[in-house]
Amino acid sequence: MERTLDDWMAEAAAELGIDPKADIRELLDLARVVAHGVDRPAAPLTTFLAGYAAAAHGGGPAAVGVAVARLTALAERWAAERAADDPGADPGADPGAESEPGTRP
Repeated sequence: MERTLDDWMAEAAAELGIDPKADIRELLDLARVVAHGVDRPAAPLTTFLAGYAAAAHGGGPAAVGVAVARLTALAERWAAERAADDPGADPGADPGAESEPGTRP
């Protein structure tokens, strides 16, 4: 039996005793924007922050959506600042490839 991402999310949520009802694609898009616009290791940590913030603000899909939107906008600002600082930089380049974890490229 081949297991899928949806299978993993359902089983992981059951293991934690939660029913998140979060938009998985929205979280994956956030991770993509952060990985490419900030730093690769920041992607999973940022999705954690989105969930943490959502829980702190009442939980539910709407709270996750608000956190994701705010963090996506922040990551896009970081990417724009990096592009402004280095106009010759490849916007698709992985900034984490040349930086130390926990540092801003």
